[in-house]
Amino acid sequence: MSKSEIEKRTSLAEIASRLSASRRVKKLRNEISRLRDAYHIENAPNVTDDVYDSLTRELRTLLEEYPEFKDASSPLNRIAGKPLQKFKKIKHKIRMLSLNDVFNPEELYEWEKRIKKLLPPSPLQGEGQRGEVNYFCEIKFDGLAVSLIYEKGILKTGATRGDSFIGEDITLNLKTISSIPLVLPKPCPDYLEVRGEALMSKKTLSFLNKINERIGKPLFANTRNATAGSLRQLDAKLVAERHLDFYAYDIAQISNDEKIKNHSEKHKYLKELGFNVGESDAVCKDLTEAFRFIEKFEIERPKFPFGTDGIVVSIDNLEFQEILGVVGKAPRYMVAYKYPAERATTIIKDVKINVGRTGVLTPLAIFSPTLVAGSTVSKATLHNMDQIERLDLRIGDTVVIEKAGDVIPKVVEVLTRMRTGKEKKFKMPEHCPTCGDKVQKRETSSFQILNPRGSHAEGEGRRGEKFERSELSVAYYCANSKCPAKNERYLEHFVSVFGIYELGPKILRRFKDEGLITDAADIFTLTKEDIAPLERFGEKSAENIIEEIKNKKKIPLSKFLWALGILHVGEETARDLAQHFGTLEKIIFSARQDLASIDSIENIGPAVLKSLHDFFRDKNNLNFIKKLQKNGVVVEKVGKREAGKLNGLTFVLTGTLSEMSREIAKEKIISLGGKVSGAVSKNTSYVVAGEESGSKEKTALKLGVKILNEKEFLKLLL
Repeated sequence: MSKSEIEKRTSLAEIASRLSASRRVKKLRNEISRLRDAYHIENAPNVTDDVYDSLTRELRTLLEEYPEFKDASSPLNRIAGKPLQKFKKIKHKIRMLSLNDVFNPEELYEWEKRIKKLLPPSPLQGEGQRGEVNYFCEIKFDGLAVSLIYEKGILKTGATRGDSFIGEDITLNLKTISSIPLVLPKPCPDYLEVRGEALMSKKTLSFLNKINERIGKPLFANTRNATAGSLRQLDAKLVAERHLDFYAYDIAQISNDEKIKNHSEKHKYLKELGFNVGESDAVCKDLTEAFRFIEKFEIERPKFPFGTDGIVVSIDNLEFQEILGVVGKAPRYMVAYKYPAERATTIIKDVKINVGRTGVLTPLAIFSPTLVAGSTVSKATLHNMDQIERLDLRIGDTVVIEKAGDVIPKVVEVLTRMRTGKEKKFKMPEHCPTCGDKVQKRETSSFQILNPRGSHAEGEGRRGEKFERSELSVAYYCANSKCPAKNERYLEHFVSVFGIYELGPKILRRFKDEGLITDAADIFTLTKEDIAPLERFGEKSAENIIEEIKNKKKIPLSKFLWALGILHVGEETARDLAQHFGTLEKIIFSARQDLASIDSIENIGPAVLKSLHDFFRDKNNLNFIKKLQKNGVVVEKVGKREAGKLNGLTFVLTGTLSEMSREIAKEKIISLGGKVSGAVSKNTSYVVAGEESGSKEKTALKLGVKILNEKEFLKLLL
């Protein structure tokens, strides 16, 4: 046989082998996908784990020999290759919201009363009658909230909630979760964003903790922490070993949603696409039925395979959801009903003092590690001296601790009958435990407002006559503005508000120890040459830090005020001040000279007023602001000339906008003096219609309300 014939036969044999391998790979993929669906979706596994593992190993072996058959949507791609060096950031097109909590039936009924006032009257009933409102009840899983983006049916990205606006890209880690489809069945939307919870079962947690105990590793506190820790591993192979699960609870975005009218229909559709959804979820015609659901699951909860921290109760009708909208960080149309907090007893070993970023001294109870509500805790806040005195708490006391809403540990009761006589009373130190400077109480103002009904409500209300009185605050403060502990907490707060995500607490501490920074303003003078020589940093890490600092030098006025750490000025108050004054200079001038102008702002009370006055009269604070500006920080103005451009106009947004998210569009309208409504009425000025606009556009046509396309809307904003 000639050399050419041998080569020809060899070539033909290779082709045949590749064809055979191609067919086998396809078969294996189909079978593995089928078995996965049977296990995760149908809850009916028809083979043992050994069979499943054997098929998976064969597929992996074939793909190693024939890498040309590798596919991005292959089941094996649930396990990544090389570990990531760090997680990239992903900006959510639609903010990942948190939920407001209710802890008893009374609070849930109060929620219902509030939302029904905001819903439109039923056309079949009299004015003020809100018609039928159905509720959807679902289990609130205790895991890590994530967002999944599918394009043309293929999983493209997966991200954590993060700060609700920007999360971490953990796509490769999420691909290791078998119950997350890599490819959606046809037909499917061109674009789909699924929100859900990544979970670890109680059984898996117990198994992993037994292994960790045997090899001397720290135990996982609970399934939530174990899940979060697993998904933040840089090596996806390690994530795969944790055997996580996923349950979908919402569709945030979809390219075609005309058929989906209710939240319950979203769950049904998600299940059709191959996602796990809560099997116990139910539509309830009223809150009476909702409470039956809550009480029934409370009995089943201890045996439930996953950790849970309550029941989510939401308005089922999606049109009603849009009308109710969002306030702050939470939707109006949905709340989390939390079960009664679990309690445990422990002995107080000591009371330590934590110095916060504003200088407030907070006492913390220290005790032996104690299991409560599924996690181990060793300290709990005592809030202040008034709370310690109310409890009559002493070091050595036996106390009852609980985790309010299954989250925050606190001391709720002292068992005085358990005392031995050796217990010691706690005294607030006269000097700061960090810097040694004098500790003092500050004088602050509280006030009462006569509301329209004639009763008094302390510190609340939007209208009515103010009755101001001064009293000593219950809080103790470190008087030293340069206190290291105070400064360290402030640095963390400052970079968090500025969104400089590369600078975590450890890095900030390192920069301070190395003498690179003394305050937050010094951050903006850092160079690559300052950072690169430090151990464990290097050129690339230094470049990333400097680039992010550079990109965050420009900041909105409201965020800048929040970042300053002014006592009583949080995110919402800072936004109110920014809207009212428009510029930092006007705020400083008014706070120093014209206190009456601040007193006239809605929601700004005497305590905030005094804090602003004290803060901006302090030369150290003014010098710090000047230093920030000198180092390149630009505080954006809220343009007064534009503020009234849309004054008196009411907008309704519908459909998907291509140039910006609807949330950003709302912010722009509000910043220009306009209002945004969730429902179309005769009082609506404009309906802004994006792609897939739906019924609101039809309603606008019937009522004769002017409809703007996206191009016309953007022109109006200019």
